[in-house]
Amino acid sequence: MKIRKIVFYFLFTAISGSVEATNYYINSADGNDYNNGKSKTFSWKTISPLSDIQLQSGDSILFATGQQFTGMLSLINIKGQEKHPVVISSYSYKGNKAKPILDAGQDLNTILIQNSSFIKLESIEITASIPYQKSSGQKKERMRCGVLVEVTKDESFGNIILNDIIVHDVYYNISGFTRSAEETKSANGTQNYGWGIRFINNTKSGYLTNIQVLNTNISRVSHTGLKFTATTGAIKKVTVTNCTIQQTGGPGMQLSGVTDGHIHHNKIDHSGSMADTRNWGRGSGMWTWGCKNILIEYNRFENANGPGDSAGVHIDFNCSDVVVQYNISVNNAGGFCEILGNNYNCAYRYNISINDGFREKGINGAFQEGKIFWLSGYQGNEKKRVGPFNSYFYNNTIYVAANIIPKIAVSSSANGIYITNNIFYFERAAKMVAGDQKKQEIEMDSVSNIVFKNNLYLRADNWPADLSLQDAAPVMGDPMFKNKGGNQISDYLPANKKLIQHKGLTVLPIPNDSVGIRIGLQVAYDILGNPIIGQPDLGAIKINY
Repeated sequence: MKIRKIVFYFLFTAISGSVEATNYYINSADGNDYNNGKSKTFSWKTISPLSDIQLQSGDSILFATGQQFTGMLSLINIKGQEKHPVVISSYSYKGNKAKPILDAGQDLNTILIQNSSFIKLESIEITASIPYQKSSGQKKERMRCGVLVEVTKDESFGNIILNDIIVHDVYYNISGFTRSAEETKSANGTQNYGWGIRFINNTKSGYLTNIQVLNTNISRVSHTGLKFTATTGAIKKVTVTNCTIQQTGGPGMQLSGVTDGHIHHNKIDHSGSMADTRNWGRGSGMWTWGCKNILIEYNRFENANGPGDSAGVHIDFNCSDVVVQYNISVNNAGGFCEILGNNYNCAYRYNISINDGFREKGINGAFQEGKIFWLSGYQGNEKKRVGPFNSYFYNNTIYVAANIIPKIAVSSSANGIYITNNIFYFERAAKMVAGDQKKQEIEMDSVSNIVFKNNLYLRADNWPADLSLQDAAPVMGDPMFKNKGGNQISDYLPANKKLIQHKGLTVLPIPNDSVGIRIGLQVAYDILGNPIIGQPDLGAIKINY
């Protein structure tokens, strides 16, 4: 099927300067492609007529609710306006409330948005479950997307909004296709995969800005659910909120080369899923690479799976000012805190971690230990280990049950470490491990600029005695959680007021760190929204009773 190009242009009236806009209706039950498509009565049947019309800024393409439409909707070189975006949405048909389903069919992607600005997708369902089999010759199409937004020109584009979208069952291969165990050892997979929603800008000087993904549900894709990929800083101002991402074969969400992002109030469950043999089978709930000024807060990350990485949320190398706060992380194989090399001034604070890091190297194909706390200098296979620099870790509550060995790794390349006011509640002894396959991850003698004190431990062995990095002023005792082992934030409300209330230290910059955290070291509220008045408490929850 030929890719359909939709060209939008500006048409202004000579007198008022207003935009003339048209709604186009598509109805697979009652429509007819010989109609003009400009009313519900004279709707089109398929998306085919869109290739023959010129659409203005402010136009809408509306699909009838409760119906299915097949083929790739390709939106190329569209220039909407701030007050008159181009809208792809739905209209009510016979009272049916089900979202219209757009199915890629045998095409590569379901929706392609290329070199375009001021586009809004809302209230539609997207899938691509039929395998893609159109590759010719030796060319390999390695990527299939429910929604693909890309920049291929050295120009600025943006203002793309996805709201109230459902994306599910996006696969490249036929059902039953099986991947080898070696595939998960590659950085991101080397074969063909289905992705949920992707934003890509690999141009030399082009930009993609002002991206919003809101109230969206992504599930059952063979690789990443929601992914942003760019040369450093080429995607700017990203907001992702109130989204649910689950059962993804790769990470739930991934950001590369993004500057200024706010990721909040999302739920990510079962990243790295092996529920389908076409899945990659490895992935953190979320991770960043080459990013700057990213705030990750009020999210829930749980059940990440995979033989490597697969933390709730991890900060891969080449980042700065990535702050992970007010999140709950539950049952993630790879662990809780993971900050890799060449990262600057990143932080985990006021989070709750429950039974993270249970993976054991050598068991079920795992090539990397799961870790509750990991600072690594890794910045690529062929590069010297460097950093991370000025890593802040404070006021977190970490619970690990007796059936899990809490594992910790800190690289000798790390410089600037702040570990204060945390609660480490481990029901068995913690263990020092190699960070990945490299022994030098556990050599600690050269680490400098350390502030490690005033953390609460259930037992004296809750931090490895053979690790040279040690708490200078540990606190021992039982915080008396409301319901230890539970999977809700409120389960970790501490009852031991005398041990915890106002016992935290005021958070100050690491020695020789003139930056701290861009948004500030002090916070006004705890993970539950309780105001922090006076000295902070220990852990993520402030006792206000």
